Amino acid sequence: MSSKSKETIRGKAAVIGIGMSPVGQVPGKSPLWLAANAANKALADAGIGRDQVDGVLCGHAFAAPFHRFSVALSEYMGIRPTFSNTLQVSGATAATMFNIAAAAVNGGLAETVLIAGGDSLLTGMTPDMALRSMTESRDQQYEMPFGIPVSNTFAMTAHRHMKDYGTTAEQLAMVAVTQRNHALRTPGAQMTKPITVEDVLNSGLVTTPYHKLDCSLISDGGAAFIVTSAERAKSLGIKKPIYIMGGGECYTHEHIFLMPSVTTTGAVQSSKLAYDMAGYGPKDIDVAGVYDCFTGTVIMVLEDLGFCPKGEGGRFVQDGGMTYGGAVPCNTNGGLLSFAHPGIPGALFHFHEVISQLRGECGQRQVAGAELGLVHNLGAGFATAATTILGTENTL
Repeated sequence: MSSKSKETIRGKAAVIGIGMSPVGQVPGKSPLWLAANAANKALADAGIGRDQVDGVLCGHAFAAPFHRFSVALSEYMGIRPTFSNTLQVSGATAATMFNIAAAAVNGGLAETVLIAGGDSLLTGMTPDMALRSMTESRDQQYEMPFGIPVSNTFAMTAHRHMKDYGTTAEQLAMVAVTQRNHALRTPGAQMTKPITVEDVLNSGLVTTPYHKLDCSLISDGGAAFIVTSAERAKSLGIKKPIYIMGGGECYTHEHIFLMPSVTTTGAVQSSKLAYDMAGYGPKDIDVAGVYDCFTGTVIMVLEDLGFCPKGEGGRFVQDGGMTYGGAVPCNTNGGLLSFAHPGIPGALFHFHEVISQLRGECGQRQVAGAELGLVHNLGAGFATAATTILGTENTL
């Protein structure tokens, strides 16, 4: 069978509802409450009841004990799905949920899928507990004994990128400054105080070359989405469904010392799969959400997504390539660096923002004429990569 004749998810499923809980510091609210709050908002946005949901996909929560978070959320909300799963591929989980939801709808496993996540890393855990929860996911035999928690793995890749391509600390800092400027336009963002490159460089080293403001936030929050078939979206009279046009994933390694390249990530392959399925390329993307656990991560992934040549990500950001008026506005809500980052749900915020942009609902931060968006998620020291392309038109 030729690649052109393969059955794909292109345009078969649509996002018809979105919702987000309060974010930042949300004391006294559990991960289940945060996910359910967002889910109820997504249902209301779609104009459907919870009795119409027959599929539930969730990521896990660090501050909740449920291994089957999707089942716990269904019980909490009074939903009895016939398709359910709790996924865990670290920071890439959000995009995999969208890809799988589209596949489930297209394959007849579910008619309407709720995608949801929530966590309370800031108020539901102490900083030490949050760090321990994340570092314990690293390999206990070959990595942790040598002091390689998550932050150090990402720092290692940035350090190598600087050595190989001349990327500077100032260029890393410019990612944080750009995204903070975006957060200033975003109601509810956790961080809204303007910062400069000098502020980033003076914020204290965490792990070379990252300073405190090079690192993502610790937050509470949740987000949720309703995905159904393109046909059902039409029958429901949804004014502006957002179609899932393409998806791709890539899993290159588990241990950082086996990463094929320290400066090239699985985004190269996952985005190629997504572009090929959608029938678009990097130059067609109007707005993007790029996983930004650290500033250097953004620079490397912008290159691997094809928005600029390899090694030129630092200059791309420095020259305004990822902000308004540039090649592709990215993380227009402020991203994980300035909007909020409650763990697995953090990547869902990228979807909420890109979908809101495509729906034309972003007010003073709206990207004019946005019709095609890309979200790329990653995790576990670049071990996991997932890309989803979203569009305002079903061009089938």
